[in-house]
Amino acid sequence: MTNRKYNEKAVNDVYKNAHIALQSLSDLIPSVKNKELKKELKDEYEGYQKLIKEISAYMEEKKLEPKDIGVMKKVFMWCSIKTKMLFKNSKNQVAEMMIKGTVMGINELTAMKNEEKNLDEGIKNLILKLLKLEEDYMQRLKAYL
Repeated sequence: MTNRKYNEKAVNDVYKNAHIALQSLSDLIPSVKNKELKKELKDEYEGYQKLIKEISAYMEEKKLEPKDIGVMKKVFMWCSIKTKMLFKNSKNQVAEMMIKGTVMGINELTAMKNEEKNLDEGIKNLILKLLKLEEDYMQRLKAYL
């Protein structure tokens, strides 16, 4: 794989990671009953949205095309979240669900960071920013368990 293709795949993986979190929050927030947790999730949504704008600007600057997560994955995520919310809508259950998703994102980003042999500095920085954001969110969500 050429260095450009490698970097394009990496930045798209970062974009998708943040976009999946944003989509999950968008699907989840309307169903959350606890006001404090709902505010936390809205704050997280805004944080992911801000970072996605930064990732998108980087991609535009490098003339890279963002690849969306796909309609089928969005539908699956929506169905999964709505089904879980029917049975698990207490604040600790919602927090647990969000922490599990965040941990998956952290694991993916950590693996990317550890394999950063040929990544552009801009992509490395985006990985680190998203990783820090997700680690912070995980810690904040623990208060709702």
